[in-house]
Amino acid sequence: MGIQERKEREKERRRQQILVAAKHIFYKKGFNKTTMEDIASAAELSPGTLYLYFKNKDELFASLSLRILRYLLIRLEEVEKQKDLNSWKRLELLQETICDVYEFDPLMFVKMFHLQSGHTYQNLTSQLQEEIRELSRNSLHAIARLIEDAMDKKKMIKQSPGKLAEMIWAFFSGVVLFDANKKIIKNKDSDLKPTLNIAFEIFLRGIQK
Repeated sequence: MGIQERKEREKERRRQQILVAAKHIFYKKGFNKTTMEDIASAAELSPGTLYLYFKNKDELFASLSLRILRYLLIRLEEVEKQKDLNSWKRLELLQETICDVYEFDPLMFVKMFHLQSGHTYQNLTSQLQEEIRELSRNSLHAIARLIEDAMDKKKMIKQSPGKLAEMIWAFFSGVVLFDANKKIIKNKDSDLKPTLNIAFEIFLRGIQK
């Protein structure tokens, strides 16, 4: 292994060290109360070293959000591969998949939606913006392909698969964000899954032929 390769591996190792520490602190203190100094301390690094890797907390959080988007895309592609299921069953599996990905990391999912819909996104590096756009776009395309397949099998009404995929993503993000706000207002945990199941059921009934 050459010197340059060793340096790159060390740089990536430290970057992952920071991300692991940041995720732990975000869950412990919440996003708003967490500071870059908190994260540096948890990662056992100086604040100055931390800023060499991430210019601010939003950029650090965006990097964590990429993990969720990548995981979502992998799961959606797995649903597409379930060729032994009929097209309508795969749409039902899509529902389960999105719920599972949310439950895998609820905090990151909620903040990811905030990130994509707020001014914070505009302050990210162009590389991070492009990665978020690409992963989000690919996920929507995967959902659209599942919808298009159901249309081809005459299982649902003829509409734009892309628009219907956007609608699924819109009501999912809306339910997730509403639930997060409800938790803050009522100061107690709530069960998101039943609400999402109802929303998906109503939507799927509406587009079924």
